[in-house]
Amino acid sequence: MIPTDHPAAAPASLEEIQKEWVELKLKVGVLEAGQDLLEKENKALRFLLERTIEHRQKSHGELVLILSGLVGKLPINDVGFTVSKLVEHNAHVSEILTTLLKGKAEEGLPQPASLKQFEQTKRDLALAFKPAVAELIKLDVPFEPEMLQSLVTQPELFFSHKVVRANRCFVKGQVPRERIVKEFGEEALEFFNDTTTDAKLNPRPKPEEIVLAFKVDFESLLQHAALPPDKRQKLLALHQQIKRSRAATEQARSQKIVFAKLSFMLELLNYYKNQSTEAAEGVYAQRLPGLIEQMVIASGQGRLDEKLIAPAESLLAFIINQDQRHMVVNNVGKGGGLARTLKFVLKFRTENPEQPNQLMPEFVRHLIPAERSAPALAVILRLIKPDMQRLFVRTVKSLDKLPRAEAEALSQALATELGLVELPDEANMRAVPPEMEKQMAWENIKELITQRAEPAIIATAIRDRLRANYNAEELKQSWLVLIEADVMTLIRTFCQLPYLPDGSTDAIAQNVMETYVRRLTHEKYAATYNKVVNSLKNMCQANPASPTLVNFLALIKWVDAEAAKKLSA
Repeated sequence: MIPTDHPAAAPASLEEIQKEWVELKLKVGVLEAGQDLLEKENKALRFLLERTIEHRQKSHGELVLILSGLVGKLPINDVGFTVSKLVEHNAHVSEILTTLLKGKAEEGLPQPASLKQFEQTKRDLALAFKPAVAELIKLDVPFEPEMLQSLVTQPELFFSHKVVRANRCFVKGQVPRERIVKEFGEEALEFFNDTTTDAKLNPRPKPEEIVLAFKVDFESLLQHAALPPDKRQKLLALHQQIKRSRAATEQARSQKIVFAKLSFMLELLNYYKNQSTEAAEGVYAQRLPGLIEQMVIASGQGRLDEKLIAPAESLLAFIINQDQRHMVVNNVGKGGGLARTLKFVLKFRTENPEQPNQLMPEFVRHLIPAERSAPALAVILRLIKPDMQRLFVRTVKSLDKLPRAEAEALSQALATELGLVELPDEANMRAVPPEMEKQMAWENIKELITQRAEPAIIATAIRDRLRANYNAEELKQSWLVLIEADVMTLIRTFCQLPYLPDGSTDAIAQNVMETYVRRLTHEKYAATYNKVVNSLKNMCQANPASPTLVNFLALIKWVDAEAAKKLSA
């Protein structure tokens, strides 16, 4: 390829440069003006973007706070875990939005009140159990002091196999084998009986699982043992510690109370830290109620002591969720007796007792007629609030387990014993205007439905109201209250309406239910009818032999065969 020579361009003359200079200057000016305009537009867009991101951060934080407040009111167990997830999500969103502009997320994001309360309760529990550990050591319990001291810095060790076994040994008056071997050597095993090894049930247990109990003739055996003097004294001291902890003395009772108190706080703290893995029912329905009973009631105790009830109430206050607190109290006293009395006392000592009008007759039946002495009953009633005392006395007057004259006499004696001068009588109760009394009655039934009471309780309340005021207006009001509830509550309550507590059928049940079925199939309540039909279909698909489904259709057929055919189709 032959290169081509290009002649060099002739330099521009001075006249040409001067001629084009003005044009070049104008073009540069236009470009500079355009650049300034773009810079202003960029600044305005950046300002709008910053404002938008800032507003997004604030609105998202406010939304999380609102959601956290609503979640805190739901009847679920792991509220703290759910709220913490919402807060974690809020922090992640804020970090991303801030990184878009500043490169670093801001600290100190707003936290929901429920999460603040949750974190504060965990801190309070962490501080509260430490004095209990010191008090337990001071009471000279048969625990290893080092083991108890380790709980102060590592409370999770309370649930380790070693500490759990030591706790069981404390309750039963035994001692782990590994502790005896560690402190006194193999030669000290001759003073103990092996309570774990069994020729048939457990012939070869692991050494760390074996627990021992002192022999009955330990002291005589120790006199002839070839143990060093220091080990002899230490072993004798351990024997005396276990003996004192098992005795029926004030010191042994104090040890058990402090141990139950410590167990309660560590159980609750462990649940708060591990809500995602711990089952709430196991803590609130099984373990904590037993600890409350152990703190307040001792074996052979004849009456409740307010000095022991008050510390138990202070521990219950650490339970943030009100439903979970009720779960603990409701599971106290499953064995009856004084523990069952404690359950009612704890319920009626709260600021706003749950369903006192429905609960008080049960409390009265628990105490009477087993105890008919006004002074003895007054000792128990002084533990609850004056308003609840008045309600108890009023309920005694209408008690069906006593003759009317005896019930009125006992009621009057209780009022005198308790100093209830302003005890409301039936005349004052009837002084309420009928419209207000009607509104209050149905509001109470709505409250039962809102609190998810048992369908049998709701049905009983409706029956009692209709028996007291059986007219068209009350029937209509009862139907309106039921259809405001969720459809399953409507179906289950309907199934319970005809049955009295003794198993017999209520005389007004058929007429009431016939009215309900007539309204259900009317076009005015088509929305309710469709909900009922859909629920019945779902129940049929899940279990065609469902007792609720079968009972509901049978009752419909009982009052209206045509309606039953329509629903079955």
